[in-house]
Amino acid sequence: QVQLVESGGGLAQAGGSLRLSCAASGITFSRNPMGWYRQAPGKQRELVATIQSGGAANYADSVRGRFTISRNSARNTMYLQMNTLEPEDTAVYYCNVHYANRDYWGQGTQVTVSS
Repeated sequence: QVQLVESGGGLAQAGGSLRLSCAASGITFSRNPMGWYRQAPGKQRELVATIQSGGAANYADSVRGRFTISRNSARNTMYLQMNTLEPEDTAVYYCNVHYANRDYWGQGTQVTVSS
């Protein structure tokens, strides 16, 4: 059974940094497309960043240059390093993996950025 568990969210000031982690079980992370999404209050869930099995990364325009997605295959863990945070980054962040023709999601971790 595939399980994803996020951690690392919290409260940060504008201009600060946070690092999110997503630990996976039941799946080999590095063999499948993975990503981070976020959902702000009253808004739809949106893509933040993805990383393909070959390592290629893609970012939403709003975070490009500030956020970095990465993974540690030995730990089966994916990360999102978030720098120069803005209040608009406030949201619940979810990790995602696409495996066997379906999407799996973590429970989400809250990120709150104060101005």
